[in-house]
Amino acid sequence: MDAKTPSMKDTPRAGFAADILPGLTTAAVVVPKALAYATIALLPVQAGLFAAMLPMAVYALLGSSRLLSVSTTTPIAILCAAAIGEALRVDPTLAPLTAAATLSLLVGLMLIGARVLRLGFLANFISEPVLTGFKAGVGFVIVVDQLPKLLGIHIHKEGFFRDVASIVAHVPELSWATLGVALGTFAVIAFAKRFLPKSPAPLLAVALGIAASALIGLEAAGVSVVGAIEGGLPRLQMPQPGLFEAMWPAAAGIALISFTESIAAARAFVRRSDPPLNANRELFAIGAANAAGAFIGSMPAGGGTSQTAVNRKAGARTQASSLVVAAAAFATLLFLAPVIALMPHATLAAVVIAYSIGLINPAEMVAIRRVRTMEFRWALFACLGVMVLGTLKGILVAIVLSLVGLMWLANDPRVYEIRRKPGTNVFRPRSPEHPEDEALPGLLIARPEGRIYFVNVGNVGGKLQTMLKEHAPQVVLLDCSAMPGIEYTALKMLVEAEERLRGEGTELWLAALNPEVLELVQRTPLAERLGRERMYFTVEQAVEAYAARQAGGAGV
Repeated sequence: MDAKTPSMKDTPRAGFAADILPGLTTAAVVVPKALAYATIALLPVQAGLFAAMLPMAVYALLGSSRLLSVSTTTPIAILCAAAIGEALRVDPTLAPLTAAATLSLLVGLMLIGARVLRLGFLANFISEPVLTGFKAGVGFVIVVDQLPKLLGIHIHKEGFFRDVASIVAHVPELSWATLGVALGTFAVIAFAKRFLPKSPAPLLAVALGIAASALIGLEAAGVSVVGAIEGGLPRLQMPQPGLFEAMWPAAAGIALISFTESIAAARAFVRRSDPPLNANRELFAIGAANAAGAFIGSMPAGGGTSQTAVNRKAGARTQASSLVVAAAAFATLLFLAPVIALMPHATLAAVVIAYSIGLINPAEMVAIRRVRTMEFRWALFACLGVMVLGTLKGILVAIVLSLVGLMWLANDPRVYEIRRKPGTNVFRPRSPEHPEDEALPGLLIARPEGRIYFVNVGNVGGKLQTMLKEHAPQVVLLDCSAMPGIEYTALKMLVEAEERLRGEGTELWLAALNPEVLELVQRTPLAERLGRERMYFTVEQAVEAYAARQAGGAGV
């Protein structure tokens, strides 16, 4: 009998039973991290549990990925903190959960709107180097943000570099008991990862932190704890549409990061037996998850790479594992609120740092630098943008850099001089490594790479003009094999270039036009001027025709 990965539709009972243990394993990672992320977002810790409940369940029912685990992530939390912090500064009486509800609803509506407009292609909107730099900047910001809790000191936050200076100035005031709790948490996480790789390290760290708080009385020793939290059933939270105008820039950034991270995580862990991912369906599912979570005060949600990796490694087969995670988060809220209240802030801060430091990936930066220096600079600028300007403006920097990068790559296409490898019909770009490659006297073969349109046609024309001055050919053969398309302005300039060259005694030939370009050329006077004798299917045919003509002229 062929092995088949069951789906929720095919074998719902068997599939759910098989996903209980993987779901509980994933919950052991998701729940402690959700509590920690809520503190980053300047929200009560239950807001993190809310994100692991309703958004997790809604995505499980609507999403196209069987494995994606949707609660919240570090970049979302830090963007959420910036938005909610600004809202609370404007209106100190605003309830944090109301602000979270408004932000989550706005994020959800934006994602659903993007689905209506079929904007799934925005999954690739931010380039990988820029996203790497952005995440690194977020990682640095989170570490600096959590250090005061780690050290037991208090600072007035004024921006990344000023905060660093303030932390250094306040180091003499640190609480050794608080630092000891933090170091102990780091030690537990490191030990679990090293010697118990399959164990839920964050759950162990949180459990031991709570146990130490209860047994030793850490609060009496000056270690701050989470304190009383509102357990029981979530209360209805009504978003305030009046905040939309102030929050929409943050919501747009969160929506973009949420979708980008979610689709990246889903693609990274999809199995061959899983159904194909649908980017537009993902937009709707994540949007609906955020919109639904808003009404219980959930912070904005999205798919997380690390928790999705745990979900897959634990053996999850279907979305049922995410329903188990949601149930576990709900049970935690109902029954463990008094226990969570004993958790030291230093423990949460250590968990946050331990699982956020991975956002800073020097190896990836080195790899980018090795491949392309310019894109490495974009990554650095994106990183510095977050640290200098803050996360909300930093994501705008990331988007602008991605667009600039796209424009830079698209608007400066390469134009190669092509020569023939001796003794073959292989044509390749002229290169110092192959000085023996042949060029026929009086023939210049040029190959533009990329779609030619109104913005880059000037660059292409300039490079061709440089080649013409160097070679002064009788015939210019344009190899169009690497040119997928041409726009009207560029086509018009090609017609004008042919007229100019003809006036200078130089002929223009075309070869290897794809059907789209050929059809467009045939709609212009250029097709009639060139005729069949100057338009060829391949470069090889054109070169043979040129060589035959030269031989015929010599014979005369």
